[in-house]
Amino acid sequence: MSPRPKRLRRVSNPPIISGFKPYGGEVRDRPKGSVFLHFEEYEVIRLCDFENLSHHDASKIMDVSRPTLTRIYAKARAKIAEAMVTGKQIIIEGGKIYFDSDWHICNGCGCYFNQPDKGNRVTECPLCGSGTIENCEAMNVDMAESHRQCADLCACPECGYERPHEPANPCKDQLCPVCGTHLMRKNNLLAKDI
Repeated sequence: MSPRPKRLRRVSNPPIISGFKPYGGEVRDRPKGSVFLHFEEYEVIRLCDFENLSHHDASKIMDVSRPTLTRIYAKARAKIAEAMVTGKQIIIEGGKIYFDSDWHICNGCGCYFNQPDKGNRVTECPLCGSGTIENCEAMNVDMAESHRQCADLCACPECGYERPHEPANPCKDQLCPVCGTHLMRKNNLLAKDI
């Protein structure tokens, strides 16, 4: 039995730094290694400890359940404690997240993407380099929800058959068991209908 897929967690902005390094003390006595703090763990620390929000309010902002947020919070605090007590550096990266920023769609390849740095204007698709892109919010489409629902599905453009996407097994190389048409990512299929 495979585990349930993790729901993407919303992060307002990437952190302004990528980690911390300890200083002082005897460097040679310090254990080697790093503690990896995921972006969602950073975000929950920012919301609960820096912004002083309740777990309930923070869970709404991150678009997760309150028990899930509490588990993320406990894991983040344990990692920070480990780094402080053992003298390891903290690296902030990774996680199953999306940034709360404007979503765009490329009319050339159908790729959905966002721009985490809200100050920079998007001029081309990061996948194919095409300049024919549109802001999805201007199109009244909730792309974050669409991405969550469709990113891991392969779909048939002819009959509508759907199945979970298998990593390292491109949808375009698979045939629909119902009608024999090549499958495609559901995100791309929806982009053609917009």
